[in-house]
Amino acid sequence: MRRLLVAFAPLALVAACATPPQQQAGWTPPIPNGMGGSAYGAFLAGQGALNDGKGAEAAAYFAKAELEGGASDMLQDRAFTAAVLAGDIPRAAQLAPQGEEASESTKRMGQLVKAVELMANGDGKAAQAALAGDNIGFPHRAAAVLLAPWAAAMAGDVDGSLVRPEVRNDRVVDYFGQLGQAHLFERARRYDEAETDYKALTGGETPGDIAVLAYGAFLERRKRGPDAVALYDRALRAQPNNEALAAAKARAASGKGAPPPPTLRQGAAQALIAPAAGMLGAKQDQLGLAYLRLSLRLDPARNEAWLMVGDLMEGAGDIESARAAYGKPKPGSPEYPAAVSKLAWSYQNAKEPEAALKMAQAAATTGDRSAKITYADLLRANERYVESAQVLSGLIGQDPAPDWRLLYARGVSYERSGHWPEAERDLQGALKQRPNEPELLNYLGYTWIDRGERLPEALGMVQRAVAANPQSGAMIDSLGWAHYRLGDYKKAVEFLEQAVELEAGDPEINNHLGDAYWRVGRRIEAEYQWRRVLTLDPDDKIKADVDAKLTGGLGPKGPAATSRVAGQ
Repeated sequence: MRRLLVAFAPLALVAACATPPQQQAGWTPPIPNGMGGSAYGAFLAGQGALNDGKGAEAAAYFAKAELEGGASDMLQDRAFTAAVLAGDIPRAAQLAPQGEEASESTKRMGQLVKAVELMANGDGKAAQAALAGDNIGFPHRAAAVLLAPWAAAMAGDVDGSLVRPEVRNDRVVDYFGQLGQAHLFERARRYDEAETDYKALTGGETPGDIAVLAYGAFLERRKRGPDAVALYDRALRAQPNNEALAAAKARAASGKGAPPPPTLRQGAAQALIAPAAGMLGAKQDQLGLAYLRLSLRLDPARNEAWLMVGDLMEGAGDIESARAAYGKPKPGSPEYPAAVSKLAWSYQNAKEPEAALKMAQAAATTGDRSAKITYADLLRANERYVESAQVLSGLIGQDPAPDWRLLYARGVSYERSGHWPEAERDLQGALKQRPNEPELLNYLGYTWIDRGERLPEALGMVQRAVAANPQSGAMIDSLGWAHYRLGDYKKAVEFLEQAVELEAGDPEINNHLGDAYWRVGRRIEAEYQWRRVLTLDPDDKIKADVDAKLTGGLGPKGPAATSRVAGQ
């Protein structure tokens, strides 16, 4: 089918807000019905909020439970966890559990939290002692060893700060430990050793942009602008659309404004981002969120951490907290365009398109490329296809070799607004760049099929798409519709039934299956499918098509009565 997530999802994805009610002074959490304001009721409510990822709300409930029923090891354990997830690290450090009922993992997290709070308050010696040796073990060992050199530096222990962090078989610790060591070598004015680390991190054809940006900034501070520009150029060949690298190159070429090295707190905060990302990748969202909150305690301006927090809050259904997090990056920061994109899409997903479009349009007027892409995405999501194509045309016209995704997105907008020759040109141009991209193969193939054009070629394209994504109901629907258009109705039924099994709630797939049933003589089942379509919130065109078929059927032969191609 033509309805594909890539075509409608944001291409860009990649001011302090008001305090939520649950964090305001004097706020008292409501107790569930039947609990009578009891400590037990507050505890249950707090546990439910904690399970939902609503740390601030959970913390308030646990405070209520403690007030009503007194403290206990288990309650302190839960209150500590809630405070960490809510980002109240000073309170969490006070609550760090040590009792017999607390789990060993939570005790270790408590030790890590106390160390971070000590660092946040500038007490490097106490933090170094808390992080020393095996004081903090699994699953927080990686975070502890990455923090330890920064605590040593804060304590004035230069030799201790230059010890390379190690955890056996942990590549994240290897990479970010070496990056931290490079920063700390520079801090100790051991520039040759710092550069050795940076070169090791940025070798190869596709170096990570984190290390490239750090090494480039180091070169700029050393008054080696041409070397920095060459480094950024090499990285940009692998990532031509990386705006942070492009901005760094422009800064280096200007010969002024080299960024300062990270402060001790900033370096420690960056060290925690890596284990946070590792936990999130392992689906350990609470631990990942906890590390992000600790990072932000050390560096409240750590924008990438705020974006990750926002994603977690949105995933947990806490939209207000997500928006508060997305609102943290300031205009002019590298993360600001992504933050505005995520914030705008949160309003779009909440069925507030006017707010989303207004926000995206304001960001786009700054001239930022990512902001313009976000605006084009939202225009397309709201069926303002002509305007979306106009915005994309401005971006494509600036690039002699436009990215295939921009061509694809504009092709979708052209096709949906009835400008098929222009759409076909863009879709074929995108396919030349990515000849095996399943989404493109399917979109262009389906459109040809639905128009009754180039059917054998289109069939081959959707077959390749299905081979790449055999569990995609949308793509299997395309294959079934191809057989339908070619007159092989029996084969069409076979594939369309598979598609409906995979995408049972899709009105267009169900509509296609009804058409195929009609052609093979299964007319009662066809009418059932068409009636089912009307229960699935179809768009106006599909609804009109189904109403007509329920009145008069499809006739004795030929294709479906109404084409679903926009503008036809």
